[in-house]
Amino acid sequence: MRKLQVKIQPGCEAKVYRAVSFDRFPAEWLPHLRFLVLTETVEERVAIEEMTNAGVSNVFWVESESLLSGDIVVPDPWREEISVLLRESDTHHTLLMTNRCNSYCLMCSQPPTKADDSWLVDEALEAISHLRCSPPVIGLSGGEPLLLGSGLRRILDALREHHPTTTVEVLTNGRLFADAGVVTKVLPGLRARVRWLVPLYGHADFVHDFVVQTCGAFDETLAGLLALREYHQEVQLRTVLVEPVLQILPELTDFIGRNLPFVSEVALMGCEPIGFALANRQLCEVNLRDWASTLDQAARSLQRHDVPYLFMNAPLCSLPQQLWPQAHRSISDWKNVYAEECRNCAVKADCSGLFAWHEKGWSPAPLKALQVMEMME
Repeated sequence: MRKLQVKIQPGCEAKVYRAVSFDRFPAEWLPHLRFLVLTETVEERVAIEEMTNAGVSNVFWVESESLLSGDIVVPDPWREEISVLLRESDTHHTLLMTNRCNSYCLMCSQPPTKADDSWLVDEALEAISHLRCSPPVIGLSGGEPLLLGSGLRRILDALREHHPTTTVEVLTNGRLFADAGVVTKVLPGLRARVRWLVPLYGHADFVHDFVVQTCGAFDETLAGLLALREYHQEVQLRTVLVEPVLQILPELTDFIGRNLPFVSEVALMGCEPIGFALANRQLCEVNLRDWASTLDQAARSLQRHDVPYLFMNAPLCSLPQQLWPQAHRSISDWKNVYAEECRNCAVKADCSGLFAWHEKGWSPAPLKALQVMEMME
């Protein structure tokens, strides 16, 4: 989550606000929302303070060179800092649902905590109502969102109400859908456009359960996938390309093709070098070029079974060239960077690049600037 240093009007509370330019504020103001007005001059700040003193309690001024009109934010007035929940101009939009989780994955980029953070449901609902434009896609992530039960359904229904054209992508391990009670709280009568992003790390329990560090997770995940199928929900399977997965990847893709042909696609993902991945570096740090034949074999397997697939979080120079058409620019805007080696690369514009913290971790392969003649060979 982005945090920005700002100067903010005294009395502003730590709640959800929409940032808005001083010029647009009169047209956007609504009594049931909260606004931070971007000001540049003393006169503009005085004008906002006069409104506050007159009893308009949902408006405060803010000074910032980095905050943008349309941002959905939560200020911390004591630190003169703002957390950006959603940025209108971003390509990728995600709301954090909870930091709690019922798995303990080897490569988890955001290690789970046990603290009660159910307040995040109300924060998400506020953010949804303050968002002025409906993004094509918005993600709901965790932790494990299914731990929210009916709270997750409230968020999905709010998105349907306020942003009916938006597709919602819920990143979940799917395990709790093995419980009919959880299914009943979330899926019946669901009208929001939802795509469920569910990880599967092996064709057998001994692989999947090891990667997620939870006994019985494989069986629960499959039961959850079948529950989603029963309710005609769209599913994208995800698998992170760490060594235990790469060792059995062709077997996994064959298993998916034979047993889970209803999934909309399979996402093969480079590992994010942060969180538990750094603690389990021996298993998580791989050079994808060393696994080129494995990746190609897995892709061919999915093609044979007519299951669409894509690569995420993997620079083009780490993949065999025949797989480039399936490689997507998938890293969220605020944590996406390119290294010095990428400066003169002929395919940079089409490449996912790297996570911003790759220098503290690793790259998916030794980076290499590709030239046009080299690509034609």
